[in-house]
Amino acid sequence: MTPPSPPTGRPRPRHVAIIMDGNGRWATARGLPRHEGHRQGAEAVKRVVRAARELGIPALTLYAFSEQNWGRPRAEVAHLMGLLRTFVIGEGPELLRRGIRVVTIGDLSRLPALARAPLGALVSASARNRDLTLCLALSYGGREALTAAARGLCADAVAGRLRPEQITEGHLAARLGTADLPPLDLLIRTSGEQRLSNFLLWEAAYAELCFTPIAWPDFDRGALVAAIEAYAKRQRRFGLTGEPQRPRAHAAG
Repeated sequence: MTPPSPPTGRPRPRHVAIIMDGNGRWATARGLPRHEGHRQGAEAVKRVVRAARELGIPALTLYAFSEQNWGRPRAEVAHLMGLLRTFVIGEGPELLRRGIRVVTIGDLSRLPALARAPLGALVSASARNRDLTLCLALSYGGREALTAAARGLCADAVAGRLRPEQITEGHLAARLGTADLPPLDLLIRTSGEQRLSNFLLWEAAYAELCFTPIAWPDFDRGALVAAIEAYAKRQRRFGLTGEPQRPRAHAAG
């Protein structure tokens, strides 16, 4: 059967972000260890990245590992880092062949070298690709990202490079790791939970939110298409009235 695609002629999101939730619960419901849920979740990543490129989505951000996830049991964290390494090494060649650019947001200095080194190599090797930007949020937190941006602006003010009254939304947005991505249009969370969990707090200000009961290991192209179809039916006003609008990128200065 041919995989579904959204109807043509409807607005499609330029930037989709996904909170990949439910690996552990998926495994528990099947009497499996949590690490099997994470392994199946990695397979879902492969499916969804491939589908996003085929559907013509310019940017896809995946919440792969949060700043708070470091508090999980050491064995689970080690397993997740191993899965990251396996994904980067195993899927890297295909990502490059398919013209996918890989970027990251978050504090990569906390990642173990076994994952950080191949990830850095893939980011460099894929830098010229343009078919899809795959942004991996690793050791990431929205509050932490905003705090770092504020610190940078404060440093500029102290150094006399910028007066406090000159600071705009654009200045802060330019300090975020997502600065070169399109504005976030659609944020999806799997597994039925309905919260942002410290993910893209600034970027999600006017994003459309989609909460699905599907656990991440079961998420596929059809589920992605369904979310995009729901997005296309919504009227986005951004605080205005009348015809739907798209948010404008903020320019610093």
